Amino acid sequence: MDLTRLLALLLISCCFSSNSAGKSRGFFGVKDLENPEQVVVDKATSDILKSNLTTVFLPIVYIIVFVVGLPANGMAIWVFLFRTKKKHPSSIYMANLALADLLFVIWIPLKISYHLNGNNWIYGEPLCKVFVSFFYGNMYCSVLFIACLSVQRYWVVAHPLSQQRKNNKVAVGVCVAIWAFIWLTSTPLYLYDHTAKLKDPNITTCHDVNIIQDALNPFPSVQLPYYYFIFMGLVVFLIPCVVIIVAYVLLLRALGNSMEASTASKNRNRAVVLIVTVLVTFLVCFIPSNIMLVVHYSLLKDGVLNNGYGFYISTLCLASLNSILDPFIYYFVSEDFRNHVKNTLRCRSSRTVERMRVSFSSMQYSRKSKAYMSESGNTQSSTC
Repeated sequence: MDLTRLLALLLISCCFSSNSAGKSRGFFGVKDLENPEQVVVDKATSDILKSNLTTVFLPIVYIIVFVVGLPANGMAIWVFLFRTKKKHPSSIYMANLALADLLFVIWIPLKISYHLNGNNWIYGEPLCKVFVSFFYGNMYCSVLFIACLSVQRYWVVAHPLSQQRKNNKVAVGVCVAIWAFIWLTSTPLYLYDHTAKLKDPNITTCHDVNIIQDALNPFPSVQLPYYYFIFMGLVVFLIPCVVIIVAYVLLLRALGNSMEASTASKNRNRAVVLIVTVLVTFLVCFIPSNIMLVVHYSLLKDGVLNNGYGFYISTLCLASLNSILDPFIYYFVSEDFRNHVKNTLRCRSSRTVERMRVSFSSMQYSRKSKAYMSESGNTQSSTC
């Protein structure tokens, strides 16, 4: 109920802000009558493009995402592919989720340079299209893989004796289908221009300003992105959200019914932490951005006057934070990932960990001396 109220308030505030500014068109630009190669935007949009919001705050967020997301997701892929001995569906989904995040993070330096350069895109239209496609591809890949991971977590608890090899084949097939679907649905993003050469300020924006050919009839100019984001928001985002909610409700119910009290309590606490992490990811990254995308293009196609441009681009920036929140999901789902993260932070190699495990398993613990004693009578301290 609290989540529903929050979404309703957010949507109402967006709609209110869109109707509160009666004299500003903050979402698009029209071609200059004197120079058709340039685009004219209203003063509010021009001021935001020059403000600290877009030239200081947004690049700081993207720098954080790059600095944290690159090593975190790189390490996640390394763990799932080369350090996880027994592959299972969860590790397959998480490896693909980390790959989606990594493919997005490696393009972020272009976005950082763009904002630090005063929102001036100097890399051309093709690279702008590539970045936009990877941005939204990462967003919807993350939503779909998190949904698969949520269903898998419930399935493991409800059907603990299911065939591992068969489940792995299903997981691989699902991942291939998701990648194919995302690449297919990202095609429309390559079919229209994302850059706009503005008159004031004298910059070239990337995916920030939509060019309207006819201000009296704006819909033909934004028809393709409108249908794309409406479909992605209502189908690719909303349906997985429902699946995730149902999966976690069933997961908590299964944990409460099928296990002993001590075991159930530990697993239930871990499940709750996982659910909270996923909820935070959606509240911060996915829900505001998808709501604003739907609101943005719905208003844009009707030529409705609005003043929500700053909030719109801020939600898109916050959507990139999922690349640094997803590793927390891996941490609470995968025991192998937790162990390797701890060993990495303690500068332990996998060979050292295995040697310690074998060494300690061959010893007996003496309560009197509070040390491990080998069969020969020698004692060793239990500290690392």
